[in-house]
Amino acid sequence: MEIMYKAIGHIRSEFGNKDQTPVQSAFSASEGTVELLPEYVPGLKDIEGFSHIILIYHFDRVEGYTLLQKPFIDGSRERGIFAIRHCDRPNPIGLSIVELLGVKGNQLRIRGADVLDGTPLLDIKPFVRQFDDRDNVRSGWVDEQCLKTRPMNSFTPKGLKR
Repeated sequence: MEIMYKAIGHIRSEFGNKDQTPVQSAFSASEGTVELLPEYVPGLKDIEGFSHIILIYHFDRVEGYTLLQKPFIDGSRERGIFAIRHCDRPNPIGLSIVELLGVKGNQLRIRGADVLDGTPLLDIKPFVRQFDDRDNVRSGWVDEQCLKTRPMNSFTPKGLKR
């Protein structure tokens, strides 16, 4: 079955190179802009009350996929693509939780940009702590990594190469 979506806008960031783009929004202090197409602006009503939003987007510069991939934060061995957040996926869909800094017309100012400039936006959802936080979370192989002890500027593909 083929499923088709259309972009509702684009994400603007300072990143033009995959190797220098943060691998997760949690490790990015970079500000960016979400530019919605004009026909979707009414859908932004009441969004300014949220401190964080979830951006769902299309990895438009991915060329193919692989079911096994070495994750950026642990390049020591391959893992299943569904156990990592790498962009080379069967359906190249990404998501980022970003801080919402402001809304003006069709533009959302954000902090935590971690995508290439011009990335097509598929959807925006509000981050709701009562829905999105969980107790007793296990993060599989990621729990074994010492993420809190790494400097923030190393969370790019280039910075994480060992």
